[in-house]
Amino acid sequence: MNVEDSQVTFRLELGVTGFHDRGDPPLPTTDPRTCRSALYAAARAAGGQVEDFTEQEYPQNFHSATISDRDGEHIALFHAHYPLIAFVGDRRYWYTDEFREPPPWVTALTNVGFVVLSAAQLLSPLTESDTSALSATECRQIKHWRPATLGATLFNSWD
Repeated sequence: MNVEDSQVTFRLELGVTGFHDRGDPPLPTTDPRTCRSALYAAARAAGGQVEDFTEQEYPQNFHSATISDRDGEHIALFHAHYPLIAFVGDRRYWYTDEFREPPPWVTALTNVGFVVLSAAQLLSPLTESDTSALSATECRQIKHWRPATLGATLFNSWD
């Protein structure tokens, strides 16, 4: 699936919210070492440098990192369970509508298997996404937290 194609409905996979039912298989993980390696490759491609990398801490379901290049700072969120990346304007505890378009050098991230999401995708209403694979626990969390966008659902700090 080409997630860049705005005509394709984004499918939220089981556990993407960071929650799962007792009977569900364990959540997959995005290895922080893989994220760091991809980050350094992206920094080289950007002619920039990695400023920091912060591993996911409960209740956040994402790692975060900053790359600086001649165009400024770029803050990336690496999903802790799936190889998804979003870009934001500044560091926050959680995100709702602060998503930005990815910088031009993101090919270095996609070349190693990450899916870089556009601001348009992340800001799209959650109601336009396919949530059929989510568990009952995840659906309850969505009902409780009421995220309006796909991005707020994917990159959250729910507890």
